[in-house]
Amino acid sequence: MDKKRILGNTMLLLTALIWGMSFVFQRVGMDHIEPLTFGSARSVLAAFALWILVMITDRRKKKKGLAEGLSPREVADYRRNTLRGGIFCGVFLTLAASFQQMGIVYTTAGKTGFITALYIVFVPVIGWLFLKKKITWLIGVGVVLATVGMYFLSIGEEFVLTKGDTLVFICAIFFALHILSCDHFVQIADPLKMSMIQFVVCAILSGIAALAFEAPTTAKLIAAAIPILYSGIFSGGVGYTLQMVAQKFTDPTVASLLLSLEAVFGVLGGWLILNEVMTPREVLGCAVVFAAIILVQIPLPEKKRG
Repeated sequence: MDKKRILGNTMLLLTALIWGMSFVFQRVGMDHIEPLTFGSARSVLAAFALWILVMITDRRKKKKGLAEGLSPREVADYRRNTLRGGIFCGVFLTLAASFQQMGIVYTTAGKTGFITALYIVFVPVIGWLFLKKKITWLIGVGVVLATVGMYFLSIGEEFVLTKGDTLVFICAIFFALHILSCDHFVQIADPLKMSMIQFVVCAILSGIAALAFEAPTTAKLIAAAIPILYSGIFSGGVGYTLQMVAQKFTDPTVASLLLSLEAVFGVLGGWLILNEVMTPREVLGCAVVFAAIILVQIPLPEKKRG
């Protein structure tokens, strides 16, 4: 394994750690502030962090003359797609992040991490249902395992999904739609600027909802300052940047496998920092869900023709 690939994999592992620990900070933040207010505040910081990165990147592009060779129409289309992609992805991100943040009020950081990670299973299934994308038999097995894992992880004594786990489950569906939207627009737009725009959209929509349904105050924002700073700057700005840089040096399948470890880090963080303890059934559920997440990311060899 060459040095660049080792560096890339290390950066992805660090990204998974940052995202996994974010579940802990999100859970702590709910002791001081409402979910929608928290989501809006963290999105403002994430957008600001990415804006700084965009400024730096644009300067480098101008120095290298990377924009040369494009017609005015191509430049206009690129900018238009970037704006559209940012708005479209921002709407899905707002819904996903809001349901996740509301759900984590009623469940643990560890369970939130594993249920959220189900978006990895939902992406190929939604792509198959609505976009006619092919799926393998491994994905079918993964869906069955994910269902079984969710049963062990989230079904209460009355054999219904708990409130918090249900909200996080809905969030995973919206994260899958967000990923599919990003996958479409990233091919025809500037991914970094698009990400910045999506956080701006998320900040605005979450802010409007917070003003309508919650009671934001400066005192609450100050009390939740550390969780907001971590979730906004590190999870949003730094995490995205590390992922973007790292994926230049490693295989996409390896990248997705390493990033899926955020669920494991979420459980470890909840256990070490918040003293969260899972029942044996919930641990089994985590294991089965994680097996499903790994399974759907394994590529099958293509059939040889003729």
